[in-house]
Amino acid sequence: MAGPAFRAAAVRVRVPASSANLGPGFDALGLALGLYDDVVVRVADSGLHVDIAGEGAETLPRDESHLLVRSLRTTFDLLGGQPRGLEVVCANRIPHGRGLGSSSAAICAGIVAARAVTIGGAERLDNEAVLELATEIEGHPDNVAACLLGGFTLAWTDAGSARAIRMDPADSIVPVVFVPGRPVLTETARGLLPRTVPHVDAAVNAGRAALLVEALTRRPELLLAATEDRLHQEYRAPAMPESVSLVNRLRTDGVPAVISGAGPTVLALVEDGAADKVARLAGEGWAANRLALDAGGRASCRSPDTPVRGVPDPGKLDSRSWKGGMFVGSGSVNLKSALDASWMYSEAKCSVSPSGTTLLPGASPTA
Repeated sequence: MAGPAFRAAAVRVRVPASSANLGPGFDALGLALGLYDDVVVRVADSGLHVDIAGEGAETLPRDESHLLVRSLRTTFDLLGGQPRGLEVVCANRIPHGRGLGSSSAAICAGIVAARAVTIGGAERLDNEAVLELATEIEGHPDNVAACLLGGFTLAWTDAGSARAIRMDPADSIVPVVFVPGRPVLTETARGLLPRTVPHVDAAVNAGRAALLVEALTRRPELLLAATEDRLHQEYRAPAMPESVSLVNRLRTDGVPAVISGAGPTVLALVEDGAADKVARLAGEGWAANRLALDAGGRASCRSPDTPVRGVPDPGKLDSRSWKGGMFVGSGSVNLKSALDASWMYSEAKCSVSPSGTTLLPGASPTA
C-alpha cells in the first residue's frame, strides 16, 4: 500500500501558551494566552534539520528526541507513512518549565503541521482525533485543549477518549503572569500530590470549579471565590514555596491568583483597570507581565510567506534569500537571523531577542 503524498510548500503553525487548572479545575480547565510559539515545517529530500531560536535555543535537542519532532513522527505514522526528510524551524517565546504549556504547544504544533503538509491529512485526522492524539502524547487534556481550541476550555475523558468544549472568557478579564527565574519540572510537581484527598476538599473544589465557569465567562467579580483550590497547590509548596507564598499574599489582598498549571508561574485573573497595579505587586525575583487572552487565535496554520499583521517581511531582515517560506543558506533552514533582528509580532507585543530571552507581552519585567 502506497504511503501518503506530501505538499512541496512549507507550512507555518502558530500555537498559544496556556494556563491549566486555574485553581480548582485540576486537569480539566484551561485558558489560552496571547503569547505564541511559531513553527515552520517543510518536507525535504532527506534527513532531519532542526533550527531553534528563542526559548530553549541552547538546551533543546535538534534530533529525533525533540518533542515537536516526536509529535510530527507520531502523526505521520497515523497518516500512513513518513516523509523522506524534514526541515523544522522553531521560534520559541513560551517560557519552558514554568507552567505555561510549552510542551503542549510543541505537541500541538507538531500534530497540526504534520497534518497540514500531508495531502488529505485533514480528512484522515479530524479535529477530534487531533485532540485525542495530543492528549495521548501529553498525558492530560487541559493544556492541549486550550492550545488547540483557544479561549477558555473544559476538557474531560469519556471511555478513555479526550473531549473538550470551548467557551469565551469575559472581555474585561486580563491575565497577569508572574514568572520566576527558576523552572520546576512537571514531573516533580505532580509527584508531590497525594493519592487521596479529604472528601470535604474534593467537594469544595467541585463547587469552585463549577463557579469558575460562570466567573470567567460572565461574572468576573466572582473570580476570587471561584479560584479557590484545595487539591493541588498547597501540596506543591515544597517545590515552589515562593510561588505558593505569592498566591496566598495576592489572594489576601483580594486578587484572584493561582498557580499556573504545574507552576511555578503565578497567574492572576483581574479586570482590565486593575492589571497594571497588580503587576507591580510581585516584588523582586519575578517578571510580571500583562498578557492578552487568546480568544480566537488557537493553533493556526498558514503558508509561511503569508504576512502576519505587524510582522516585517522576513526576507528584508537578512541578506540571504527567502524561498518557500524559509531562509535558504548553507543548504538548511534558518530563521535565527530574523529573530536576531527582533522578528516582532505587534499584535502580541512580543519578540525574541538575540540572547534568546523571551520578552513576554505587556509591561516590562519587574525583575
